[in-house]
Amino acid sequence: MTSLDSFISDGEEQMKRSIEALTKGLQSVRTGRANAGLVENIIIDQYNTQMPLNQLASITIGDARTITIEPWDKTSMEGIEKGILKADIGLSPTNDGRVIRLPIPPLTEERRSILAKEVRKKSEDGRIAIRNTRRKAIDQIRQLETAKGCSKDESFKAQEKAQHLTDSYVGKLDALAKEKEKDVMSI
Repeated sequence: MTSLDSFISDGEEQMKRSIEALTKGLQSVRTGRANAGLVENIIIDQYNTQMPLNQLASITIGDARTITIEPWDKTSMEGIEKGILKADIGLSPTNDGRVIRLPIPPLTEERRSILAKEVRKKSEDGRIAIRNTRRKAIDQIRQLETAKGCSKDESFKAQEKAQHLTDSYVGKLDALAKEKEKDVMSI
């Protein structure tokens, strides 16, 4: 593998990570339907440490509008409730002594537009990360060309390849964001 190929493959790995980060970030954006991604990474103070909720309880979707949290240790119920309220995700937990239920209220039109803006912001952050990765790869390619490590033709082809990868990953990112925005805006 030449240096040019390694610059391109490194860039592609970074772009994949940007897509994965966006996917994970979009899971935390609330739609009108129940989604375990809303709560699974909420940090809970338990046993004098901070732990994500998915390490303290099983999280299931009871129906389209209810998230059910069943702690493995019933003594952690109060801590889980406090953690959910502290996370300020707009959901109020109800505790029946055995499980915690989070009813998902329907979103207002105003809240939908706020969430759609949040989705657009997250996707723009992802686009910026992908473009920065492209810029870094192209800078490395140009430095190699300047150091006479490759010809102008090889440099041009590698830069073109980096641009095609960027276009491809930005397209994937836009598709993810468009789908999430559609979910947010649907009633």
